[in-house]
Order: sequence, then C-alpha cells, then structure tokens
Amino acid sequence: MTGQPAGTPCWERAELPPQPQLHGVVTADVVVVGAGLAGLSCAYHLAERAPGLDIAVVDAQHPAAGASGRGTGLLGPRAGPALDRAVRRFGAATAGRMHRASQQAVRDVLDLCSRLAVPCGLRPGEQLMATRSPAGLAALARQARACRELGLDVPVLTPAGIRERVGVSYRAALLHRPAATLDPAALTCALARACADKGVRFYGRSPLLALRPGDLVGPELVLPHGRLYAGQAVLAVNSAAQALELPVGTVLPLEVYAVATAPLSPAAYELLGGRAGPAVVDAVPLAPYFRLLPDGGLVAGGGTASVPAGLAAPRLQARRERAWARLEHWLRGLHPDLARTRVTHRWSGRIAMTGDDLPVVGPVPGYSDVWYIGGCGGHGLALSVAHGAYVAGALLGEPDPGEPLPWHRSRAPRLPLYGPVRPLLRAGVDAHGWAVRRVC
Repeated sequence: MTGQPAGTPCWERAELPPQPQLHGVVTADVVVVGAGLAGLSCAYHLAERAPGLDIAVVDAQHPAAGASGRGTGLLGPRAGPALDRAVRRFGAATAGRMHRASQQAVRDVLDLCSRLAVPCGLRPGEQLMATRSPAGLAALARQARACRELGLDVPVLTPAGIRERVGVSYRAALLHRPAATLDPAALTCALARACADKGVRFYGRSPLLALRPGDLVGPELVLPHGRLYAGQAVLAVNSAAQALELPVGTVLPLEVYAVATAPLSPAAYELLGGRAGPAVVDAVPLAPYFRLLPDGGLVAGGGTASVPAGLAAPRLQARRERAWARLEHWLRGLHPDLARTRVTHRWSGRIAMTGDDLPVVGPVPGYSDVWYIGGCGGHGLALSVAHGAYVAGALLGEPDPGEPLPWHRSRAPRLPLYGPVRPLLRAGVDAHGWAVRRVC
C-alpha cells in the first residue's frame, strides 16, 4: 500500500485506554488485530458474553487511526451491491435478507451508542438516496422496483417531498430508514474504552508483520518487538490483507475524500435540513454526498476515488488535491450561501472493496482458529459492528444464526493489481458499479 491517508478529519480526538507497544512474548486466549470498529466490536462482544476471557487488541497505530476514525459518519442501510443487482445475482429471498440485515446493523449501532452513552453527536433520522441526473433516475427506478417486489418499506420521494426535508433541487429520492449521522471516531474511541473497562488489553504501535501456524494451541503473531501466541485470532485488518499475503482473495484499498466547513449561516443550515437534516447520498456511485454537523457545519464526501497501490507519493498527493478541489466546487454549488463558506478540514480515508462488492467475513483458509473481517466497500460504519458481533459468536460456539449471508465466506474474487493486466482493474471496478474515473 502507498503511504497513509492524508489530511485531518473534523472529528476531535477522544480519550483512549493505555496502549503500550508489545514487547517480548505475550499470550492471550483471543487476539484481535485491528482497533477499528470491526475489531473493537468483536473484542467488546467477546468480553461481554464470556467474562474472564483473556483478550488482547493489537493495532499498528491506535484505535480510530484507520478507516473507522476517518469516515464521514453516515449510518445507513446497505450491504453489497445495489438492491436490484443483488436480486439478479442472488435471488429475491437472499437480497431481501441482505437488506434487512443491513437495517438491523444500523439498529445495533444505535443500540450500542445508547448502551455506551457515547457523546458522538448522534442524530437519528433519515437517509435520502437522491439524484439530479438521468443516470441516477434510471438507477433509482430499478432500486425502487426491487424494493416494492421485496416488500421493503423504502418510499419514493417526489421533488416536493425532498424539498420538505432538504432545500436542494433533486428530481427523485428513495427514503431509507433507519439511519443516522454521528462522529465515527468518537464511537470507535468509546468502544475502545468500553473494552478496556471489561479487561481487554491494548497494544499500540505494534503492526502485524507475519502470521504463522502455532506449534502448540493456536496462531503465532510476529510483531516488530515480540511475539503473541493466542488460542484464537481475529484479523480485522481490511485491505491490509494484501500486505500480509492473507489468502482471502483481493480486498483492494481505495482512497476516498472528504471536506468539512465552518458553520453555515442559520438560513443555509435550515434550508439544507437543520437539526433533523437527513444525510443525502447520490444514486450514482461515488457521486458527492453531504451531511450536516451538530455545530452548524457541513461534511461532503465522495466525488472520486484513487487506487493507491503502486502510486508514487507525489502523484497520489496531486490526486488528493484535485479530489478536494472538486468536492469544494461541488458543495459551493449546493446553495448560494455556501459560495463563501470556509472549508476548515480536508482529509482522505481508506475503504476496501472486493471484485463482487461483498465483504469477506470468515475463517482464513489454511489457518485454524483465525478469522478475517474486511471489504465493506464504504458501508462499514454499520456492517463493521455487526461483523464483529457475528465473529464473536462464532468464536464462542454460539448457535448458528441461520443460513449464512453471501459475505460470510473466506475469500473474495481475485483482481489484477499490477503489470500489463492493470487496465483490467479499472474495467472490473467499473463493471461492479464503482465508476472510478481518472484513477487507474
């Protein structure tokens, strides 16, 4: 992977538990690698359901340093490909279960925020999937038809219905509930503190270098200054699977971009939704989207994405600057009052996609007692918490929840990343609806 994401998110850094570097030989019943939402959710649910279990969380940096702390805080239902494509690929019954599972994942995050009393700017509400383009209208029509056929409660909004919520001229929208917006870094840090309160140990600045089958009871984790031996391991490392050469297929890092503004004028803030304002995402993949902040500002994201693999640092930084400039230009066109609004934060984050848009949540092939979580394709705020709880239940041998969903699997399809087949990567990405332009 090329470097690290750039810029500073608008989220304030929250209090974290102690997290010394790992030195020497350490043992644990369960080790979780990755202190993002997926890993911390797994550790939290393990500690809650099995008090006394010796759990260690290891991270290359610290909780919320990765994607979980660099998102835009949109909590909404979506898992895998768009619903109409899911129906074609998996059938109506499975597609319906996928969508309902993503809705339940949203409810689980809302419940978790309530139980932890997280001060994370949580605003339950609605999410609009809207459009102003002919391509978006066609996409919305296909998804609306799929929702009706599956019996899902996803109303279609006319321009008048949209204006009742957001004063932006959209031609149509689908109304998704449940949904919310929040501070993702605050939620991640609160979950880390809750884990520590339950006895979970943390080791920071300890990147995983290698994973080996253990000679005794479980896997051996090789770190810069020591070794960790565990009975079971969970690798919630997302696209870092490539660097670790994990046999989980291609989980490709995509760098995505966001900006945040100073507080808007009261009139503009109310027009764009006010205190109850919904998040507005576009029906066209990777088109810009926005949400309002409790302090009166606005966050905009999307617009483009970069595949950082193989890019030199200056070239990647140039793409970041262009992406931020395009986002700023777009948000200033949302409303006349935004023409002079000051942009206060610009940042990037890494999401992970797979060749078929589905996450990978399952045992790592060739390793006993090792699980992997990753590849949520930009929908990880809700799904990561759900996947962590799912894996915790699997490790504890809890009853099978029923027929597994399509992303409960051990491998994603392989994609070409380097060499003369690199142009195929862009074709494969576009074919799965990501519409990455001027990137590969």
